[in-house]
Amino acid sequence: MKKALLYCFIFLVAASSFSQSVARQWNEEILNGIRNDFARPTVHARNLFHSSVLLYDIWAVFDDSADTFFLGKEVGGFTCAFDGFNPNESTESARQKAMSYAIYRLMRHRFNNSPGRDDIFASIEELMTGFGYDTSFSSTNYREGDGAALGNYIAEQMIAFGLQDGANEAGDYENQHYEPLNEPLNTDVSGNPNMTHPNNWQPLKVESWVDQSGNTIPGGQPPFLSPEWGAVTPFSLSEENKTTYPVSGFDYQVYHDPGDPWYIQEGLGIDDPYKWQFGLVAVWGSHLDPEDPTLIDISPKALGNLPFESFPHSFSEYKNFYDFENGGDPSNGRTVNPVTGEPYAEQWVRRGDYARVLAEFWADGPDSETPPGHWFTLLNYVSDHPLVKKQFRGVGPVLDDLEWDVKSYFILGGTMHDVAVTAWGIKGYYDYVRPISAIRYMADRGQSTDTSLPNYNPHGLPLVPGLIEVIEAGDPLAGAFDENLGKMKLYTWLGPDRIVDPSIDIAGVGWILAEEWFPYQRPSFVTPPFAGYISGHSTFSRAASEVLTLLTGDEYFPGGMGTFDIPKDVFLKFERGPSVDFQLQWATYRDASDQTSLSRIWGGIHPPVDDIPGRIIGEEIGKEAFAFAEKYFTRKLADEGILYPNPASDAVTVFYASDGTLQLYVYDILKRIVLATPASFDAGNRFTLDVSTLSQGMYIVVLQDHGKNVMTKKLLKD
Repeated sequence: MKKALLYCFIFLVAASSFSQSVARQWNEEILNGIRNDFARPTVHARNLFHSSVLLYDIWAVFDDSADTFFLGKEVGGFTCAFDGFNPNESTESARQKAMSYAIYRLMRHRFNNSPGRDDIFASIEELMTGFGYDTSFSSTNYREGDGAALGNYIAEQMIAFGLQDGANEAGDYENQHYEPLNEPLNTDVSGNPNMTHPNNWQPLKVESWVDQSGNTIPGGQPPFLSPEWGAVTPFSLSEENKTTYPVSGFDYQVYHDPGDPWYIQEGLGIDDPYKWQFGLVAVWGSHLDPEDPTLIDISPKALGNLPFESFPHSFSEYKNFYDFENGGDPSNGRTVNPVTGEPYAEQWVRRGDYARVLAEFWADGPDSETPPGHWFTLLNYVSDHPLVKKQFRGVGPVLDDLEWDVKSYFILGGTMHDVAVTAWGIKGYYDYVRPISAIRYMADRGQSTDTSLPNYNPHGLPLVPGLIEVIEAGDPLAGAFDENLGKMKLYTWLGPDRIVDPSIDIAGVGWILAEEWFPYQRPSFVTPPFAGYISGHSTFSRAASEVLTLLTGDEYFPGGMGTFDIPKDVFLKFERGPSVDFQLQWATYRDASDQTSLSRIWGGIHPPVDDIPGRIIGEEIGKEAFAFAEKYFTRKLADEGILYPNPASDAVTVFYASDGTLQLYVYDILKRIVLATPASFDAGNRFTLDVSTLSQGMYIVVLQDHGKNVMTKKLLKD
């Protein structure tokens, strides 16, 4: 079986040391399936979402307070009929059986054409056998009270839903309308002679192209992945955030439209935002040298703590946010770990080691669970951490493992799916160029800074002394016959052709012909097969960090710091390294997300204009999806109105389905008003009432809407 590198977080706590819920065990199977399938972030965000819905809905069937999302509901024009369920066995047994059959059936369908199909199916068969379940049982007649039949039924319905949700699953997710404007770039030759639209995405022709899960793609020229994904039925995305753009007979659906990226301008050199940002990507490649003595403190004391308000919007703000020559952003860091009360210790590391490790660590490959799955591994790590109390939003009762898992998967799965629908809808419509295409295109044309030089071209590279220059006579790059005189050169990573054996070779940094620039990737991969704008990594990561912050009620990792140990010389897979042992460290989930974003620039995959809109949109989606999801957990409670806890000592949570502000009164047994306050309910239909000043005894809580009593409940005060 192909083993995942598990780049993210499950390294710290061995999963086998925990008694895992059935939901967790099946989530691990889904992640294993993703790692053994083609690396398709959109497809697998959808798989994680649909599987999470199955787990949550089955759990909700047995819970008096929660409401289902899919069972008995209409979603995206599809109705999943449901008559209710009365189990003929214990709740625990029926739940486990239903969840197991549901995910088993879904995986048998979704991963049937995977390159690692045999390994995936062997693993899920083993799990079902371990549970003692008969996988030949296929009845969907759940009305007889059999949990297995309920699982088969909801899986059957989800499969039918997926065949009509706009993903073109029946056509193996192939594009139905999109066609690239540019001819492919052959990465086996220099330059980019066939590019005619420098603002648009360009396919790559790579001999023996291998995706980030290690699968060879026939033909070496993968098509744009999911440019029409904006049409897929989302989780929580609203119509008010959607814009429809008709293009050549197809309506592109764009949620959270960020507007145009930066398009190439005539001349201007480094003052053209397009040329500045792609020049920055090339320049940050010069940081990928372990021989460079530049040291940076990579601890939470120096990095992280970027407020949302600091994200740039104008070109001048972008230039202040990103350090063009030295790399990085204007991080503030934090002095003290708020959990331990101790100062964060400094950790000085060579920039060349740090930048290379980031580029590989956050790349999710090879043997990848893709970015959405990557954040599920992080969620599982957090859930396993001994310092985490499984309290929803960090308050209230401690949830058992199953309830915590199904709720957290439901929220994160829906969020990751909404990110995929949003980000790839934007990618498809704006169809924006990747760095390898843009840099080589400009290099072929010359320089755009000095009009007096013979190689001036308004679409050329900007001149940056010591980093982006013109090849002059006597330059080692001029060639034996001066055939490269006047061409452009870059001081950057020397490229994958310097790597023969990645276990011992290091490419290093130096001057190269700009027309031969490569991102810091394997030569068999080069760049993901879809447009850059907006960055999926930035959007997935920021959205997930918001979910984890809200879920745990704490922006910090358990213990105030998440860590990952990086071993010397063996961690890197693109080349040998790093040169020393060190540790990646993050104080908060947002800090980890922001680091993900920078990693894609150092890796040569994204320029800044792809990054920041992704972070901003990701934060919006994370908060919106969380608020949308949590209503399902209390919908039945809210419909009836309830006080929790009851009896109460200091505070009581009032659950009521209201989008506005109501008036709340508390009466004593003599019918005197002892408290009166406006009650504004949050997205989870909750309002917290402070009752600490009340004396012990019984009270009546009344909610009024425009003077009419809409809820009356008894409250016992401890």
